[in-house]
Amino acid sequence: MEGKILVEISARHIHLTDEHIETLFGKGHILTKKKELSQPGEFACEERLTVVGPKRELTGVSVLGPARAASQVEISATDARSIGISAPVRESADLEGSAPCKLIGPAGEIQLDEGVIIAKRHIHMTPEDAEKFGAENKQIVQAAVKTQDRSLIFDDVVVRVSPKYALTMHIDTDEGNAAGITSPETYCTIIKKD
Repeated sequence: MEGKILVEISARHIHLTDEHIETLFGKGHILTKKKELSQPGEFACEERLTVVGPKRELTGVSVLGPARAASQVEISATDARSIGISAPVRESADLEGSAPCKLIGPAGEIQLDEGVIIAKRHIHMTPEDAEKFGAENKQIVQAAVKTQDRSLIFDDVVVRVSPKYALTMHIDTDEGNAAGITSPETYCTIIKKD
């Protein structure tokens, strides 16, 4: 279980289907790549949307590409409470029975009956990484994050293994703040596995 893993804070963002991209941004619209993300093939877009809940809305929420099979909104627990949404903690794409919201774009709006989640903290690994760390896909581990004043051990971290992944741990803004992460060069170590 030796070795350090880069920790990235995943801020609120939205994944969209091709159909929803056209509804929200206009017929034939293609997402505009702003920057590559750490996971191969994933990118942040110039496009932004408003997420509307029962109490208020979040404006300027980033869209990530490429298009997906189902639209999904990933927010923090603080975001969810502030807009009045009861979002479950889930792995990406586990959307059945998740929270609803409305999305507003420059060309239209859509009502998602489900799709809003608080992303379960996770570590992306290739099969080679998993072998090195002695971990398996879907395994739950603990990860120790060392920072200046608020070092923290995260429990209930799911390992996700795929040859398409790059080695990183993803946490949301609430979790990053709890651990006092201020540097993009923050690392964790796996200290225990079930």
